[in-house]
Amino acid sequence: MSVLDDRITMADNINEQILDEMFEQMSVPEGYKAEIVEGAIYMSPQRDTHWEIILDIIEQLRSKYPRKRLKSDVRIDYPGNLNGFATDVTLLAEGAVKTDSGNWRYEDVRFVAEVISKSTGANDYGPKLAAYATAQVPVYLIADPYQGRCHLYTQPKGDEYASETTVAFGTDIDLTCTPVGLTLTTGEFPRD
Repeated sequence: MSVLDDRITMADNINEQILDEMFEQMSVPEGYKAEIVEGAIYMSPQRDTHWEIILDIIEQLRSKYPRKRLKSDVRIDYPGNLNGFATDVTLLAEGAVKTDSGNWRYEDVRFVAEVISKSTGANDYGPKLAAYATAQVPVYLIADPYQGRCHLYTQPKGDEYASETTVAFGTDIDLTCTPVGLTLTTGEFPRD
């Protein structure tokens, strides 16, 4: 291991310790989810429209993947300064393992879906998009019930995605050539 690798590992461990402390000190009201994005704490209420889209995506993924590979609102720490996300939908790789501290590893994430909330939408289109790309998450989907559109990001390069596709709700999203390996239907996604 090089000196640079040692420093990166040390920084990751310090970030994890700080995130652990921040999450432990939070008092999250029932019906809310909490995330830490670039060191800032965000809490948002679970809305009916939000949950319906999340459940629809999970149900479609369940047609192909076992429940143990799908996560929702489970903390995963991502690259960058203090990024502890509770993603709306996460698909883990087969054989994914947790860290020594009991968290899932971002290296095992194959697909992420975020459903936009007004109060935190800027995070999904900004710092979280950059963190997912940096983490080499192969497929990132944003479902935006305010626009009535889905934004699909693939081919992570650095802190960006080389490919972005936007489709209206009601249009199928072909993920067959991605690690997801299925077509996602959006015809029942509700709008806000």
